[in-house]
Amino acid sequence: MIYDFLVIGGGVIGTAVLYELSHYDVSCALLEKENDVGTACSSRNSGIVHAGYDCKPGTFKARFNVRGSRIFPELCAELGVLYKKTGSMVIGGADSLADIQALHERGKINGVYTEILSRNQIAEREPNVSRDAEYALYAPDAGVVTPYKLVIAYADNAVINGADIFLNAEADRISRDSGVYTVTAADGRVFFAKSLINAAGYAACKINQAANAEEIRQDYALGEYFLLDKRESKNINTVLFPLPDSRGKGILVAPTAEGNVLYGPTSTPVTVPDDYAVTAEGLKNIRDSVGRIYEKANFASVIKTFAGVRTVAGLDFIIEKSKKAENYITIAGICSPGLTAAPAIAEYVGELASEITALGSRKKYVNYKEEEASGIAAVRRQDSVEKINERIRQNPRYGHIVCRCETVSEGEIIKAIHSPLTATTVDAVKRRVRAGMGRCQGGFCTPKVIEILARELNIEESEILKNRKGSKIVIDLS
Repeated sequence: MIYDFLVIGGGVIGTAVLYELSHYDVSCALLEKENDVGTACSSRNSGIVHAGYDCKPGTFKARFNVRGSRIFPELCAELGVLYKKTGSMVIGGADSLADIQALHERGKINGVYTEILSRNQIAEREPNVSRDAEYALYAPDAGVVTPYKLVIAYADNAVINGADIFLNAEADRISRDSGVYTVTAADGRVFFAKSLINAAGYAACKINQAANAEEIRQDYALGEYFLLDKRESKNINTVLFPLPDSRGKGILVAPTAEGNVLYGPTSTPVTVPDDYAVTAEGLKNIRDSVGRIYEKANFASVIKTFAGVRTVAGLDFIIEKSKKAENYITIAGICSPGLTAAPAIAEYVGELASEITALGSRKKYVNYKEEEASGIAAVRRQDSVEKINERIRQNPRYGHIVCRCETVSEGEIIKAIHSPLTATTVDAVKRRVRAGMGRCQGGFCTPKVIEILARELNIEESEILKNRKGSKIVIDLS
């Protein structure tokens, strides 16, 4: 098959673009090198929907941050993805007023509402802010989202509306002949398309080179985090930032959409973009920094450390039609606020795509919400005991709790495995229904999740991966 559009890269940008294109009567597909979408930077970030006051006016970052932030509430409601409007505060000490005012003025230029708060006003909103805080910039429109669930929702919706997603399909070679691109994957599979969209994240420079498009340079920075138990959520309601510096937004303290708390991230230059190992130095940096903005730091409640690698290509995002490669769009350097900007970037890429191939009017679209994939998950949070029991009577597997920390049932796990984009690994199940994301981090439920995966996929338990290729959990010694 020759697709109208082939997207390379299955992070939040690639899946958002595929979701946008799937609203039209064009054929489109996506190649992702891993065994699930959203496994790299898109699942390893703060999940913050930034208001947009700090981006340099006139840049893609400012434009798409502000537009994306405004899209998010309605988009997440449509996709069934949990979004919480928390607001955010940039915390400053006694000598910070000039810097706080400068951010406030920049926000005005970008069209973002902010307020400058005094010490008493800060304490009214967040009693546990550092005692050294004298001023804060408050942005009420900031929020939090579960980033990997957004990516999965984009992918599932695109698939049920006619798009194709090919996993374990790392683009290796690209050629073009008679108006058609040929993309050969590392495993030998071949894909054909009239137009290519490069959303390959840290590999965007490699894809551009393979397609004979513009040369781009990207730099990488490791960001490390502490994830805390849900019991810490009682101490914080608002995303807290220090004053930003040249390295970025700094070490923050934030509630997550699912009820945990995050400390981080660091920003350490690295040369290997897909090594997510945390470092002792980075974690110490977070420990030393959190107390500057937050009084209730509690590292005894940490349940996990993790890291992601952000990709930077100069001072702004790169989003452009190639002047060298025909019918080719580059999306690169999508660092913060890339998650927030993703829906707006997808809109813009849709406009660029329409200059290549007429998209026509939007077609009738079928919505596939997250709660439909996870079954009782939404029922459990919102409905009465009677309604939950009725669901269990209809399917007893919804009454069999596999993950005790997050109260995830066997029924939910089965639905996740057989969602439009099939979940085939332990971590793919975890990203969809949170089995293994609680206090014990899968210590109790992982064996049962493996058993269910093997049964539903009709393969041996020894073939089940935790996440990436080679990450087998069960070893067959027979």
